[in-house]
Amino acid sequence: MNSYKNPLEERYSSEEMLFNFSHNNKFQNWRKLWIALAEIEKDLGLEITDEQIAELKANVDNIDYDKAAEYEKKFRHDVMAHVHAYGDVAPSAKGIIHLGATSAFVGDNTDLIQIRDGLLILKKKLVNVMKNLADFSIQYKDLPTLGFTHFQPAQLTTVGKRATLWLQSLVLDIEELDFFLETLRFRGVKGTTGTAASFLELFNGDYSKVKHLDKELSKRFGFEKVFGVSGQTYDRKIDAKVVALLGNIAQSAHKFTNDLRLLQNLKEIEEPFEKNQIGSSAMAYKRNPMRSERIGALAKYVMSLTTSSAMVASTQWFERTLDDSANKRLTIPQAFLAVDAILLIWNNIMNGIVVYPNRINKHIMEELPFMATEYIIMEEVKAGGDRQEIHEVIRVHSMEASKKVKEEGLENDLIERILNDDSLKLDKSKLKEVLDPKNFIGFAPIQTEEFIANEVQPIIDANKELIGLEADLKV
Repeated sequence: MNSYKNPLEERYSSEEMLFNFSHNNKFQNWRKLWIALAEIEKDLGLEITDEQIAELKANVDNIDYDKAAEYEKKFRHDVMAHVHAYGDVAPSAKGIIHLGATSAFVGDNTDLIQIRDGLLILKKKLVNVMKNLADFSIQYKDLPTLGFTHFQPAQLTTVGKRATLWLQSLVLDIEELDFFLETLRFRGVKGTTGTAASFLELFNGDYSKVKHLDKELSKRFGFEKVFGVSGQTYDRKIDAKVVALLGNIAQSAHKFTNDLRLLQNLKEIEEPFEKNQIGSSAMAYKRNPMRSERIGALAKYVMSLTTSSAMVASTQWFERTLDDSANKRLTIPQAFLAVDAILLIWNNIMNGIVVYPNRINKHIMEELPFMATEYIIMEEVKAGGDRQEIHEVIRVHSMEASKKVKEEGLENDLIERILNDDSLKLDKSKLKEVLDPKNFIGFAPIQTEEFIANEVQPIIDANKELIGLEADLKV
């Protein structure tokens, strides 16, 4: 308890994402890369034996981290430290580990593997959020609610239609995620400055063997695309792009939680609140939206990291510079861990979200009379009235009703005022009928149905194997 612990590890992120960026996963991938390199080099005619490769394979998991730390302290080089530590447990292969490669061979290729696998972990959680929101949208597609612009009462919408706005952001995010995965390139085997000069010597100038090594190794690790050119490292715009993508998901989540927190204040919709949960140490009645606030906190952090990766990408010198390394060690894993936590919490919210229709209707009826004035004016004109005179009558009644609401805290009596005004000629029995909130929601229900059917459901169907997720919170 005397040293700092990362809250993303202790409190928020899933075990699968923590493993993805763990030492074991990282350094086992280094060793798998060295094995694949040796296997393909052997196939291409280099003097590497089956026994050497077998010994390397037998010791993939046999990592002595203390020994590696000793070597790194001695050499001040993390890759060479692990080359020596691997050679200690696979002595027959010691001379062929990392043959022809540079540090970025294991470092960068492993980073790309972790980025790809991290996005696949996030995609599962993202698809489940979308499924939960889609179900919620359909369930409440017909339930009228007060719409807001500038957080001021505006025309009505429905609870389900509002949820499609949250979904629309996620549709854009998952399209970007899928495109990123589809176009992601492996670094492959490029040599010290990207010229593959060391492999020219190994393969006696046979460029076709270098190309085969590059593409075959990339395929073995699940990458169909490989960078055609590079310096020592892959283009750091990859890091900037993936953190920007994570930042976009964070933006979508933050927008959702802003809306939910406002709705919870209005007591219209609430996030889950467990039986023994305490909202405040002082105020026993409090039901604080702690899940939404946690998403907001994590989302702000992720969005702040986008600048960091952009600065790294823009300030790389020529074929490589090392001022990216410490930044990457911090930024990439933590951005993934934070978005992983965000999506877990979002799924948890959607699994227990509560809607209060009566409270929603109460707020509607406080504002609906004002919204009905346009209909009243049109009906009066149809009955032969003068539009400007009618507008003035309605304006005066509206101001008086508003005064009663704001200054005296009374109910909105605008409709009663209009019904009792003998100067107005409209069919007053019809006026009562028209004040059904469902008459003011436009095409919201069908828009919701069409959006889910045409844009969301195809995404869910294409990823149906990902549906189903445990979304319990650590704390």
